[in-house]
Amino acid sequence: MTRYRVLLAEEAADDLLRIEDLSIERDLAGATPDLDVVRRLRGAVDRALRLLEFSPYSCRKAARALHDNQRELIVPFGNAGLVAAFEVRGDVVRIGAIRHQLEQDFH
Repeated sequence: MTRYRVLLAEEAADDLLRIEDLSIERDLAGATPDLDVVRRLRGAVDRALRLLEFSPYSCRKAARALHDNQRELIVPFGNAGLVAAFEVRGDVVRIGAIRHQLEQDFH
């Protein structure tokens, strides 16, 4: 069984920071803010990314994929979730972008 190495591109790391800020803003605007929202978000992302270490091809093909190795991982979180776009090359899974499904530019 192939073990894949998962790498987070700098752009994807920046996306995560932006999503953390977005989650904090949304939570603080609510009636009962959850001060653990960032910890829960990171936990959800970490659990989901572990799947990519052994089964990246079980994830759906990217909507505008040019190749079979371009995929998307759904990360359940709250009332929506995140989508991590990644590409498999050999035994390396490179996550290029992460988007929250409630972001305005989400497609």
